[in-house]
Amino acid sequence: MSEIETRGATDRLHDQLEVIVALLRGHGEGPLPPPAHARLQRILDGLHSADIAFILESLPLDDRIAVWQCVKADRDGDILLEVSDAVRESLIADMDSHEIMAAVEPLDADEVADLVEDLPTAMLPELMASLDLQQRQQVQSALSYEDDQLGALMDFEMLTISEDVSLDAVLRYLRHFDELPPQTDKLFVVNHENLLTGVLPLHWLLVNAPETMVSDVMAPDVNTFHPTDDAYEVAQAFERYDLVTAPVVDETGHLIGRITIDAMVDVIREESESEMLGRAGLREEEDIFASIWASVRNRWAWLAINLVTAFVASRVIGLFEGAIEKLVALATLMPIVAGIGGNSGNQTITMIVRAMALEQVNPNAIRRLWRKELGVALFNGVVWGGVIGIVAALLYDSPTLGLVMTAAMTLNLLLAAFMGVGIPMMMIRLGRDPALGSSIFLTFVTDSGGFFIFLGLATIFLV
Repeated sequence: MSEIETRGATDRLHDQLEVIVALLRGHGEGPLPPPAHARLQRILDGLHSADIAFILESLPLDDRIAVWQCVKADRDGDILLEVSDAVRESLIADMDSHEIMAAVEPLDADEVADLVEDLPTAMLPELMASLDLQQRQQVQSALSYEDDQLGALMDFEMLTISEDVSLDAVLRYLRHFDELPPQTDKLFVVNHENLLTGVLPLHWLLVNAPETMVSDVMAPDVNTFHPTDDAYEVAQAFERYDLVTAPVVDETGHLIGRITIDAMVDVIREESESEMLGRAGLREEEDIFASIWASVRNRWAWLAINLVTAFVASRVIGLFEGAIEKLVALATLMPIVAGIGGNSGNQTITMIVRAMALEQVNPNAIRRLWRKELGVALFNGVVWGGVIGIVAALLYDSPTLGLVMTAAMTLNLLLAAFMGVGIPMMMIRLGRDPALGSSIFLTFVTDSGGFFIFLGLATIFLV
């Protein structure tokens, strides 16, 4: 067995990426010559669609398009579903309407709905006309829901059975299929009016006697969802109950679709990425190789806000210029107070935002959270403020400076803890994402507050 075969899948994928980059770099500008094109196509043919998506996301635009043009046309649709929204836009921009139609037409209705928003508006009538009546209705149904609602993620490819048949009849029915829909772990039991009456896990089908009736072994499915349910809350339910699939029913109990684990994993990943981007003040996911202007548009708003907050913090320092001139040690020590406060506050705000995402926090618990976080901050402030206070006292031969340092550190940690709980709660009350720009607001408070507390105490007791 060769060395590359013994390595993990991730390592092999990175090896393939290095080979592709070397292949592209080895032929300079212009189209690849036929031998290089054929070799690149052989590499891509051996990769999963998700792996090709990873490679496309890892390449600059020119190289990305060169690789995209080597992908076989019958795989375009699957790959478009796997890449990020930002990269998908660049790939679709390189395709003409006939290529887009050829890529989208083989997809299931729920997959078509995932791509519709990224397709050129002019070709949507032609696309909808190419679908049969059932697919068109399913696409329209999926598009009628908000992106964060379960209905937008529904899968319409599911197997239903009647409760008044035997397990042997069910087995014969399943043998008519060349393959079962992906992630099929249970069959949905419906009556003659398509009302969901229960589920039949596949392993129950296999271990019970063939003559047993479905109604005798099926189970009521307590994990039933509605298309208007919040997708992230459903994803949490999937994690909590270890679900693979679950039925989606309308208000009257009619089965209208199913939701699968792969869709829920995507929701959890996207929510995590959105929270991470939001805390940094980024408005949307960004193609790492996007144009300068596209990146500027994504980042400018919160940088402008950050500039204002930084200016305010600088004016706080300006209020104490006289004290800093008389005691230069203040200039070297005040970044410690602000930095430690910011780090402590970020720990608090991360815990609170996470708890909110998991719905473990409600407004009634805010006082208890404040008491707990303030207690933690007080302990850390006394301990670590005391440590840096002793260091400052010895370094500058000033016990009073050490006491001021300890007091400022403790007070700023208390401020950071208070705001670490308060900022997400305030964002919730304003109807905003609690993670959106939270670290920027917190940094402003801990910087300006830390400078004011430290320099104010120094002015009173040292100058």
